[in-house]
Amino acid sequence: MLNFLFDFFHFGFFYFFFFLAFWLGREMPSIMLGTGLVGMAMWFASTSISPVITSWETRTKTLERLISSPIGLSWILFGDILASALIGILITIAPLSIAIVALDLTLAYPLVLVLGLVLGSFCFSAIGVLMAALPTDTTADVMMLATLVKFPIIFVSGIFIPVSQLPGWGQAISYFSPLTYLTGLVRWTFGSNGSFWSSPFQNIVVLLIFIALFTGLAVFFHKKTIPKRL
Repeated sequence: MLNFLFDFFHFGFFYFFFFLAFWLGREMPSIMLGTGLVGMAMWFASTSISPVITSWETRTKTLERLISSPIGLSWILFGDILASALIGILITIAPLSIAIVALDLTLAYPLVLVLGLVLGSFCFSAIGVLMAALPTDTTADVMMLATLVKFPIIFVSGIFIPVSQLPGWGQAISYFSPLTYLTGLVRWTFGSNGSFWSSPFQNIVVLLIFIALFTGLAVFFHKKTIPKRL
């Protein structure tokens, strides 16, 4: 419980001040502020827990016990994804409340928002588990890789700058960012025509495809690197 509270305040202060640094001095609509904060919180929270689980288990020698259990590697990784996704959802409650209350935004499609946040948390957690396939028992090595991936993504995913205003190369990269589709979907649920594609259904389908893709890749690469950990 204490570790969760520490993570909650750590991530909370981190993404709040990071977002504040880009907001000050710029006139951004409230809906872009609030939904951008929600998307960024989900992205950082869900991709900060899952990358370090496997390396930490390798160092503490608990990975050997887990691998010898009859549940299989795929279910072990699914448990890592599930745990990270739940933490990501819980941490995102705070910025979501700010978007609704402090910024006076109206939530038009709450059920779609819940579905989008669940899919986003699972997708981002699967990315973190994929990065955890790096065969090392040093969490700093994995976090270095995660940092190289996480920070560039937020600049091409419509958090601070709408995708339509990005240069051509930025728009091309944004198609491959799952955060782009979550951000657009969240803005749509608040009544903005901000979905990346014309229909929110398409954003949901793309998130499902990303979940299947990153989960499959995570299982594949972990099977390749597990012998180097044991």
